[in-house]
Amino acid sequence: MSEPMSERTPLSSTTIRAGHPFIGEVKAGQHCRIVDTEGNEAVDAFFFSAEDPTERYSAVDTIRAQKNVYLTTGTTLLSTENRPLLTIVHDTVGRHDTLGGACASESNTVRYAHEKKFMHNCRDNFLLGLLSKCDDLTKRDIGSNINFFMNVPVTPAGGLTFEDGISGPGHYVELRAEMDVLVLISNCPQLNNPCSGFDPTPVEFVVYDGA
Repeated sequence: MSEPMSERTPLSSTTIRAGHPFIGEVKAGQHCRIVDTEGNEAVDAFFFSAEDPTERYSAVDTIRAQKNVYLTTGTTLLSTENRPLLTIVHDTVGRHDTLGGACASESNTVRYAHEKKFMHNCRDNFLLGLLSKCDDLTKRDIGSNINFFMNVPVTPAGGLTFEDGISGPGHYVELRAEMDVLVLISNCPQLNNPCSGFDPTPVEFVVYDGA
């Protein structure tokens, strides 16, 4: 179990504004903590090997290895090379989604209404984040992501539903980097379903020395 945040001095702390993207590097052995500051927020995240970004998070391999579609403490996030990218070392929520994917202009149109196509979405946020740091990465490099704090139950028929979040103010998930990783985040701007309580709020991204 990780120490309480107040007992450790962070190497860096970034407030990710509601609806905005973020990208940053976490070195092997360091811990990164994503804090749901106000509760009921959804944080879409994707991970790359910093050394070779063609190696990135694999939802299929992660689900296969842990035999569970939900992520929590002890889950190792595997790469497309079947290597550990990060491990969840502490989780005050208990369940995170790796099936629902990132909202996009196309999915907003199909799920909600044609006029929703031009609303902010996580797919565009991911692209903006990549463009700010990685000139050689494009939308082809973004795969199935993780939705931290997001509540996406699987129905008995095998479908997915988007429900109110189960996180609360100050809840967090903390991960240990098993290699140097690039962390790409969209602090979800979704206003059409309850994944962010219809009111997106800021989150904190904090990096600690693993020692």
